[in-house]
Amino acid sequence: MKYKQWVLTTLFLFSLVSLSNHILLAQKNYTQYVDPLIGTGGHGHTYPGAVLPHGMVQLSPDTRLDGWDGCGGYHYSDNYIYGFTHTHLSGTGVSDYGDILLMPMTGEPTPDNKVYGSKFSHANEKANAGFYSVKLEDENILAELTTTTRVGLHRYTFSGSEKNNVILDLKHRDEVIESSLKIINIRTIAGLRRSKAWATNQYVYFVIEFSKPFINAGFWRNDTLLSPDIKDINNAKNIKAFFEFENETVMAKVAISAVSIEGAQNNLAKELPGWDFEKTKAAAENIWNRELGRIDVESNDEKKLRTFYTALYHTAIVPNINQDVDGQYRSRDNQIHTATGFTNYSVFSLWDTYRGAHPLYTIIDRERTLDYIRSFLIQYRQGGRLPVWELSSNETDCMIGYHSVPVIVDAYMKGINGFDTTLALEAMKKSATWNHLGLPALMDHGLLEMDDEHESVSKTLEYAYD
Repeated sequence: MKYKQWVLTTLFLFSLVSLSNHILLAQKNYTQYVDPLIGTGGHGHTYPGAVLPHGMVQLSPDTRLDGWDGCGGYHYSDNYIYGFTHTHLSGTGVSDYGDILLMPMTGEPTPDNKVYGSKFSHANEKANAGFYSVKLEDENILAELTTTTRVGLHRYTFSGSEKNNVILDLKHRDEVIESSLKIINIRTIAGLRRSKAWATNQYVYFVIEFSKPFINAGFWRNDTLLSPDIKDINNAKNIKAFFEFENETVMAKVAISAVSIEGAQNNLAKELPGWDFEKTKAAAENIWNRELGRIDVESNDEKKLRTFYTALYHTAIVPNINQDVDGQYRSRDNQIHTATGFTNYSVFSLWDTYRGAHPLYTIIDRERTLDYIRSFLIQYRQGGRLPVWELSSNETDCMIGYHSVPVIVDAYMKGINGFDTTLALEAMKKSATWNHLGLPALMDHGLLEMDDEHESVSKTLEYAYD
């Protein structure tokens, strides 16, 4: 009891200090110390593109299609960009995402990514919190990216070519279960990409609106160009398209949804109705400054500040919001539900985060911590289990243990208890006692022996903690 009172008192004082300094800290530019390129080399598996705190869109270049060091879609040692996609994972050891690829090119359009892609140099690349830009060297095109929570904003500046095209590739990276594409009008297209990788049934509906009308367009199915009369393709596994523009500068807004095309349209209308790239970029920077201002560090050593705030930045790009602006989301039962009174989240890599990241969130981000736990319980109610390693409303069962439990308990012990505690206890008991991965043997004789279950020592330790 004394420990709990001490924790609550400490958190109360921390909150008072945070509130008293809120206005002062909000004026400081923390984003100047964030370098999203940190972690993109070696085995870091991060991505450098534009994302808001816990954003549903992660808009970033893809330089690598496969392999362990391609999990984030980008590796610093590469010098070729295939395109810019709207979902990415950060720091994971398994590959997924890389959905809805756009890529500008000049000349005759092609579905071949070795042709529509381009070489690039880090000397002509910029990465900041909420913004990314790069010069595509093969055709001298400047690509700039920024984002809202659910909408990615592209700005492409061509160099005066007569044929300025934007390629859309729905086949890129993962195995496609089904995809569709339709032209709504001469500025707007929409579709679906449903794919199978780490998440075995991932839905990404999308709407793309261009800043100017396209003067020509074409669809490829299985890399074969179709008749110009075709404006709608359904139930295909390899759809690509091109859209040609007269103007040297073209912007594209890409909104996504796991629910429906209408959900993506609503996200676009609510979050990014206009075309002011600089205003959107500035808003993203302001949002990041408020997020990073949760912790104020003073130092004369800019290298240490860069290390700290880039690390803090990486803690704030996951978990990701997993619902449309109207609260609708696709749940673990593959049905559409509406979040009421909380924000639904996804990408719970709990084996990676229960020791350090989630305890940090209980101190600096209590509101989201409560929503994480409510998301856990929704997954239990609608999918029958607390998450182990949940991704895009799919349970991957990656790694060991059942680490939703310590996350819930840690939050509760720190006074974050505005959730259904009766349901939480029921869910935690099920995680600890069901017939899964050696748990019956553990309950029978208190540990896992080699003959009970593979990884017996590691699982005994993880289960003991949980």
